[in-house]
Amino acid sequence: MQVETTEIADVKILHPRKFGDERGFFSEVWNAQTFREAGIDVEFMQDNHAYNAEAGVVRGLHYQLEPKAQGKLVRVTRGAVLDVAVDIRVGSPTFGKHVAIELSADNWAQLWLPPGFAHGYCTLVPDTELLYKVTDLYSPKNDCGIFWNDPALDIQWPVSPEKAILSEKDKTLPLLKDQTRLFEFRETK
Repeated sequence: MQVETTEIADVKILHPRKFGDERGFFSEVWNAQTFREAGIDVEFMQDNHAYNAEAGVVRGLHYQLEPKAQGKLVRVTRGAVLDVAVDIRVGSPTFGKHVAIELSADNWAQLWLPPGFAHGYCTLVPDTELLYKVTDLYSPKNDCGIFWNDPALDIQWPVSPEKAILSEKDKTLPLLKDQTRLFEFRETK
């Protein structure tokens, strides 16, 4: 597996190998030892599967606070998304900055974002499916979010605000500057 560092060092793009023939393909998308060697030493607690019927569906920007913070390993099994990780660790040199990459069934890339990041995506084509592993269980009490189109984040979404398809919850999330609960930055070794 090839591991690529992004502009925010703690966020990684992973490229699993695919082995194909006339029958189809095989791909090892997660391996504890391989991930540990890449500096991602985590235990996953839950797998999530999301289906999006239309292009322009925006989900996010979501995160969970301590003690139920979640790291996420995200991949697309059908279709394509612009996937976004926003650093929300107060004191981080990259606080408020983001990484945005295309994840698709074609490029087979995965995005790792550790706790301390808000996550969101926008579907680029209809009938898009994502699978993602998380390091803690869903906790409604610790569930938080940032408005997807916060101007301070300067995310170049591939959909206009009038055409974005959002949940009622995501339409009313606060801006980053109005968040009362975020993460504290801790230097990693």
